[in-house]
Amino acid sequence: MRAFIIVLDSVGISGAPDASHYGDSGADTLGHIAETCARGDADNGERSGALALPNLVAMGLGNAYRLSSGRALPGLESVAKPTASYGCATEISKGKDTPSGHWEIAGLPVLFDWGLFPRQTPSFPTTLIDELCRRAGLPGALGLCHASGTDIIRQLGEEHMRSGKPICYTSADSVFQIAAHEETFGLARLYEVCRIAKTLTAPLNIGRVIARPFTGSAAENLTRTGNRRDFTTPPSAPTILDHAIADGRDVITVGKIDDIFAQSGTGRVLKGPDNEALFDRTLEGAEMLQDGGLLFANFIDFDSLYGHRRDPGGYARALERFDGRIPDLLERMNQDDLLVITADHGCDPTWQGSDHTREQVPILAWNARPGRAIGRRSTFSDIGKSVADHIDLLGALPGISFLPSI
Repeated sequence: MRAFIIVLDSVGISGAPDASHYGDSGADTLGHIAETCARGDADNGERSGALALPNLVAMGLGNAYRLSSGRALPGLESVAKPTASYGCATEISKGKDTPSGHWEIAGLPVLFDWGLFPRQTPSFPTTLIDELCRRAGLPGALGLCHASGTDIIRQLGEEHMRSGKPICYTSADSVFQIAAHEETFGLARLYEVCRIAKTLTAPLNIGRVIARPFTGSAAENLTRTGNRRDFTTPPSAPTILDHAIADGRDVITVGKIDDIFAQSGTGRVLKGPDNEALFDRTLEGAEMLQDGGLLFANFIDFDSLYGHRRDPGGYARALERFDGRIPDLLERMNQDDLLVITADHGCDPTWQGSDHTREQVPILAWNARPGRAIGRRSTFSDIGKSVADHIDLLGALPGISFLPSI
């Protein structure tokens, strides 16, 4: 009896009830991708036509989407007998960032406000940047504004390589991002600068400092690498991961879960540079995971490569590739395992700007029995509570288990 939580980073399924408070009324990541595909506007040489997710739809993704949005879309039709139980969930955490969504899934809603940097330029206090430069021995810093990571690297990358000044920028999330060239600046040095920045931003309650290394020789070929690293504020209370470790359970985390939880309770860590490699590592973890254990995986490409870059065609293809590998994962499930596929927020590739969007998320809960509706859940924490109940894990977690319904 094991449990698996698979987070499709940013695959929201229509606006959350409080989306208007975030400027996101009308945002709908999955719905707008499906509409774009149906119009033929997502055809890109690698894919064409309506969004094709036969395995996720068979599990009940279309049912979950209709439950959240009240409508059906091409490629997301409801099925009469889904193979997994289905529902949707609304976030109660105040942010629409990755740590808040994952922590709430793991039983720790973020009910406080993270610190944010203003949209003015410069976005960062002068004292912060001056102290960062002094402690890290930097000649200065570039950017100092809200920006798309790929855009600002293209704009300032060559100047960075000439001057040795790292590129510092932020977004609507509680984040301080530092981009630097892996060779001219050095990866180890970038990580050390980020560690210093994490210490300096802690009094501002900034959730993450993110290292954004890149390579290339000129603006037109500068490319971010897979050596990103997140320096995250540790969870303020035990999560399902901490409870599992404390109870002696086998814990495997895949992708950036260890960064999201600041290495708290993350057990054996399996990494990969992209979704394909992360799926391979998830399958590897499924082969290794012991009875009573928990595997927690994050698939980042949906968000980082396609959501933030506002690329619905690339997002659609990434979803279709993930869908095509689901049978490989189900083959490795035991009859008494529980597999939950969900998301942490939205990042609508058709929306204005390049930030996350406040959306509901799907819940697909497979457990080798016919699927049932588990309804609209009022917090992501119902996922963690259900997983804990499934593997008989001790420890107080909020939420209401949906296990009696499946």
